[in-house]
Amino acid sequence: MKKALLSLLLSAFAYTGFAQGKLISYEEIQFMMHNNINRDDSLLLGKGYTQKAKNEKKRTREYTLATNRGTFINLSLRADGRRLFMELSTNDIQQHDVLMSSITQYPYKKENMGDMDLYILKDLATIYVTQTENVPYDPMKKNYLIQIVPDKNVMAFD
Repeated sequence: MKKALLSLLLSAFAYTGFAQGKLISYEEIQFMMHNNINRDDSLLLGKGYTQKAKNEKKRTREYTLATNRGTFINLSLRADGRRLFMELSTNDIQQHDVLMSSITQYPYKKENMGDMDLYILKDLATIYVTQTENVPYDPMKKNYLIQIVPDKNVMAFD
């Protein structure tokens, strides 16, 4: 009986961990900010994202992930010299919650500027979060635009 209960518990933990495996958290942002855009490409493709666009001349990449819940996650990366700028647009509440809960585990400062929340993460980046309503109106879904701008000391290495 104990073995069955223990295996049921472990499989439940594995299932919930796997369900959030495709969502982006603070740790992935930190990894992407410190590595070049080609390593970020490998990470995102490994997580199940599909590449929508790639422009080598402008050093930009766009990725998308359609979930089975009818939501989407779009991620844009732009390398400017050794700095990487990220823009995440989603209507997946779980993606928003995973990112916000992983940010609160680290030193940060939060400010509210009208309809935009500003998170200043120590020694990593500034995160701008804007939320808008869906058209047509659905009280259960919101569109989130999350822009991540690295600090001046954060540089990608090859």
